[in-house]
Amino acid sequence: MSQTEAFKEHIIQGNLCKGAYITVGAAMLDGQTITGAHVNLPLKTLNRHGLIAGATGTGKTKTLQVLAENLSEKGVPVLLMDMKGDLSGIAKASEGHPKIDERHAKIGLPFEPKDFPVELLTLSEQNGVRLRATVSEFGPVLFSRIIDATDAQAGIIAILFKYCDDKSLPLLDLKDFKKVLQYATDEGKEEIQDLYGRISTASAGAILRKVVQLEQQGADIFFGEKSFDVDDLLRLDDNGRGKINIIRLTDIQDRPQLFSTFMLSLLAEIYSTFPEQGDSDQPELVIFIDEAHLIFKEASKALHSQIESIVKLIRSKGVGLYFVTQNPTDVPDGVLSQLGLKIQHALRAFTAKDRKAIKLTAENYPDSEYYDTKEVLTALGTGEALVSALDEKGRPTPLAATMMRAPMSRMDILTDAEIEEINRKSALAPKYNDTVDRESAYELLNAKIKKAESEEAKEKAKEERATVSNSSRTSTRSNTTEKAIIKVLTSATVIRGVLGILGKLIK
Repeated sequence: MSQTEAFKEHIIQGNLCKGAYITVGAAMLDGQTITGAHVNLPLKTLNRHGLIAGATGTGKTKTLQVLAENLSEKGVPVLLMDMKGDLSGIAKASEGHPKIDERHAKIGLPFEPKDFPVELLTLSEQNGVRLRATVSEFGPVLFSRIIDATDAQAGIIAILFKYCDDKSLPLLDLKDFKKVLQYATDEGKEEIQDLYGRISTASAGAILRKVVQLEQQGADIFFGEKSFDVDDLLRLDDNGRGKINIIRLTDIQDRPQLFSTFMLSLLAEIYSTFPEQGDSDQPELVIFIDEAHLIFKEASKALHSQIESIVKLIRSKGVGLYFVTQNPTDVPDGVLSQLGLKIQHALRAFTAKDRKAIKLTAENYPDSEYYDTKEVLTALGTGEALVSALDEKGRPTPLAATMMRAPMSRMDILTDAEIEEINRKSALAPKYNDTVDRESAYELLNAKIKKAESEEAKEKAKEERATVSNSSRTSTRSNTTEKAIIKVLTSATVIRGVLGILGKLIK
């Protein structure tokens, strides 16, 4: 048996699946695609998370698109983070191309253009279904970690949440939280101190500055009602295909804190509400986080720790997380160690730092008698990648330099008219796109302060009226006495007596 035949048998045997699977392409040896040596990903292990990495222009986004399409076809809903705006084309079928046909002929896989069921979501003012969450849903611990609060500041935040719970004051948006914070150091200072202890004015001021910073990242748009129900991410279309939910993030690339805030709240909500799945035959939901370094950029150690914990735990809920980034080093080691699927597109070695990164990346992959991994990483072409997955028993599949299949949908963005058409047909837009501003902590505390001020004003007016009344009575008594004295002094008897005394003195 020749080396090529032995390699093909090695790949085929290592990628056999009893259950449902996705074919991502065909393995390559010495730069040549081995037709029929298909590289498969079992659906059973796709909740073990994954990484899609590679330099700019090497095909990461198209790989993400291929995975999303095939998951949808298998009835698995998908959530995509579209940072560059080039994933919306999944809603329309590919127009085809001779190069695509040539690629698929080498792979040994027919090419069939298709469109897929898409829902467009947004965190900002872009067209799409609005995503929101309330401050109360975050809770004091998560809210503290998002703003990177110190222990002392986190204690104050916990007190404010407790006070709002005890007094039935809904914390819906940042306006509510700021009002409660201001109330705790001003009008309600004595009340809160009696109930929970003294709140440092300096710490409260520091918290306020951090909340304002969060607002400047656009979080005031995100916090509020109506809260997005994560169960709406699990919908199927009429043909049983999973919905591909695309969050349009093109206008918040420069606001990493807002992005990480949203992601952490979403993952926490999914973990707290989804039931335990155990080892199911396929994921309940797969989430692709494009430009994943933005989640970890400028995030605190506490936030990193929270994300790492959720990545470890959320697998049991049947949810797979896939990080898409330029370099594996963009993802913390604690998260990287949890990833079962690795699809590594080409890396470029322009500097000593790049060469060191390539060496470290190569060490993350299984050894192979057919490849020098460090050399392959720099020799891969566009649309080619090193693939290492887990088989149905959780064991690593053979490492394969893979010619990746092409997306079945459009590899380009939608026009404004096409986006408008999707939003017009959306079943979720009427549910979430009307802003709700019901009575909450801000309005209730303002009313309480106004009532207290009104009662204080009434009491003050009452005191002033009493003072005026007392002064009037004193003045009246004084006038009466004066009149009585004058009356006596001017009486005829007094005058005659005075004149008689004067007459005797004269004599």
